[in-house]
Amino acid sequence: MTSETYTLPENLARLRGTVGVWTPTADLTSAKETGALAERVERAGFSAMWIPEAWGREAFTNAGLLLAGSHSLVIATGIANIWGRDPVAAAAASKTLNAAYDDRFVLGLGVSHQPLVEGLRGHQYAGPVAAMRAYLSAMDAAPNFSSEGRLRFSKVIAALGPKMLEAGAELADGVHPYLVTPEHTATARAAMGPTKFVGVEQAVVLGQSRDVFLERAHAYLEIYTGLDNYRNSWRRLGFTDEDFVRGGSERLCDALVIHGDESKIMAGVKEHFEAGADHVCLQFLSDNMRTSPFEDWDRVGAGLTK
Repeated sequence: MTSETYTLPENLARLRGTVGVWTPTADLTSAKETGALAERVERAGFSAMWIPEAWGREAFTNAGLLLAGSHSLVIATGIANIWGRDPVAAAAASKTLNAAYDDRFVLGLGVSHQPLVEGLRGHQYAGPVAAMRAYLSAMDAAPNFSSEGRLRFSKVIAALGPKMLEAGAELADGVHPYLVTPEHTATARAAMGPTKFVGVEQAVVLGQSRDVFLERAHAYLEIYTGLDNYRNSWRRLGFTDEDFVRGGSERLCDALVIHGDESKIMAGVKEHFEAGADHVCLQFLSDNMRTSPFEDWDRVGAGLTK
């Protein structure tokens, strides 16, 4: 489909100009209470809830729990691991969730990282861009004879470097960059053109002293500074090996995590929008990342509904 004839799926179009939440805490909420967590995000005023897939729940099952507990909230995977299931299963699950829950599911896909793919799942992490391209193509070609089999569904991919951004522009509905700056957002927008979706994750520390901010930012970056995909992305943004000490340099923390009050958070969101983002999902870094930051969600969400 050419850029002249391409139309963004309706559920992604609804997210344009909106702010969502990115959180791992759905995995850590009891299965029977997970739907209530989505309802809480919805009530706070956010448009979408993005969830990961790593050492916790299977992404589509978790998304179903969240969709069942909410009414208008979009549930998006950020990301579902392509080595977690074959393309036919991913396409079928996406169509079923959208058919059951009023087109409120967005499939975010990613190649993940070598330690998770090889160490946890037992697959070979080779040729990630080629693997993603093949996966997306197979999804498009997958037969489905269910009642919802002909439904279109939206898919975005985790993309940092130019080759993966190109794959997102050609074979998906857009991209979901994680741990990036507004400079990268501008690069992603240029790669996507005017029509495809750019949904950016942005970490924040609401309020708190600078010492607390740095403590939380370093803890957040601890695992990511050990992963090649992110270090390569940051190098393209002008950072060097000196910034990649475990937990990141102070300069890296300031660039990747917004710190301040509600107005400072929203100013950072505005920078992404001005750089070309359609949607920004905020990950709130709290003193206990195993619990949902309800107070932070409510404080920032209140400003979105005014």
